[in-house]
Amino acid sequence: MKLYFNSKIFQKALAGLSGGFLVVFLIGHLAGNLQLFIPGELGQKQFNAYALFMTTNPAVIALSYITYTTIILHSIVTIYLVFKSKLARPIKYHVSSGNSNSTWASRNMAFLGTMILIFLVIHLRSFWYEMHFGNIGLDKWGNKDLHTVTVTAFQNVFYTAFYLLSMLMLAFHLSHGVGSAFQTLGLNTSKYKKSITYIGKGVAILIPLIFASIPITLYVR
Repeated sequence: MKLYFNSKIFQKALAGLSGGFLVVFLIGHLAGNLQLFIPGELGQKQFNAYALFMTTNPAVIALSYITYTTIILHSIVTIYLVFKSKLARPIKYHVSSGNSNSTWASRNMAFLGTMILIFLVIHLRSFWYEMHFGNIGLDKWGNKDLHTVTVTAFQNVFYTAFYLLSMLMLAFHLSHGVGSAFQTLGLNTSKYKKSITYIGKGVAILIPLIFASIPITLYVR
């Protein structure tokens, strides 16, 4: 049993399962953030009510701690797997096969993951920290005005550009990660291969694209 938990198969399965959970989280987070497309006071009221619910509901709070733990777990396991792979092959080949056997994303998952982790720290500091500990004002309905904090943040061209770049990194990360997770878990069989390819591409394109459209909308509105 101990041998199995120390095996690369288990570690890759853990990375795949934690990554899959985080994709589900992204979809849920995106669904809530779609309220930022609603203009005017109605959008402000609904988004701030949503933010209040997300930070006070006991079930959501418990789920948020699970999510934080999963992010840390996914980061540690994937970084460990990358270093383990490099240690197993410390000398690079003299001749590289380039893109013939792998994609750019698959060869740079460590870089992409690091960039996304940096984004998460900055993103949490900008919004999560402000909602919980920041001295932000109240809206006319008595809720913390995270809507104004968010809109103001995306009026900054540098922050918006950083966010868009991070969504591009996320797209590349998902483009390899989703398919790799299915492969590791033994689900990428010949019967489902085409469907999984479509799902992977759809997730990698749609989630970052819709996320990216939010700051663009707020910036030009």
